[in-house]
Amino acid sequence: MTVNQWHEDGEALVGQAAGLQRRGVLRAALGSGFAAAALPVVAQTLVKTSADGLEAGEVTIPVGDFKMPAYRAQPQGKRGAPVILVISEIFGVHEHIADVCRRFAKLGYCAIAPELFVRQGDAGAYGEIAKLVAEVISKVPDEQVMTDLDATVAWADAQGQDAGKLAITGFCWGGRITWLYAARQPRLKAAVAWYGRLEGASTPLTPKHPVELAGALKAPVLGLYGGQDTGIPLDSVAKMKTALTQGSAAAKASEFVVYADAPHAFHADYRPSYRADAAQQGWARCVAWLRDHGAA
Repeated sequence: MTVNQWHEDGEALVGQAAGLQRRGVLRAALGSGFAAAALPVVAQTLVKTSADGLEAGEVTIPVGDFKMPAYRAQPQGKRGAPVILVISEIFGVHEHIADVCRRFAKLGYCAIAPELFVRQGDAGAYGEIAKLVAEVISKVPDEQVMTDLDATVAWADAQGQDAGKLAITGFCWGGRITWLYAARQPRLKAAVAWYGRLEGASTPLTPKHPVELAGALKAPVLGLYGGQDTGIPLDSVAKMKTALTQGSAAAKASEFVVYADAPHAFHADYRPSYRADAAQQGWARCVAWLRDHGAA
């Protein structure tokens, strides 16, 4: 699998030391978010959401005998909150993803971002995309991810949160996972996929892609994509739109919004690809989509 298939920008990354620092700070920063250093670091995150009034920090989710770390943010002391799964890019759960969780928590959600690569390696310890993809990301089976997400939903249930109002959103790698999970989880009410890959080669670890599963969606998906995304051409979006029209009721209720001037990763406010207007409009559409489909 090539680096380009993951649709990441080609900017230089920081070295190994910054990645290792990320994991160390993560362990020390419970309640205040994951490390501020996020790969690829080219600037600090622009949007900073306070944890005031929230329970926010690392939790451990059992998946069989495995203990999976995750970042969780929710209103302080609240039970019965709607649940949203927040799925990261290939860089793992860093400060930007933690901040997205806190933004949802401020809206009343229990937001959970599981570390879905930890069995294969520490995504934050890599200084270049090619090595990260080759040694970690390309070794992550879709079925493992789906099982981890099911376990996360079960954990939220056990914590007294309302997984009957279940949503998922994800970015890039996580955008693809969002489409896949919308075709798997019958409890899901709504999903929002940010520039997730729609097509690809079938492999033992990634047997099917969103365009092949479009007809089986169990919840409507809002796709937020960039018109200048060189990794996800508009004809790929067009194929997905066609596939959705031939599928389930949830598939037919799904929608795309393409921001004509936006590149890939336009929501990532720590990267040069960030476009404030598209990111803010996309966020507003995301929140409204979840509300309008019973996931709030």
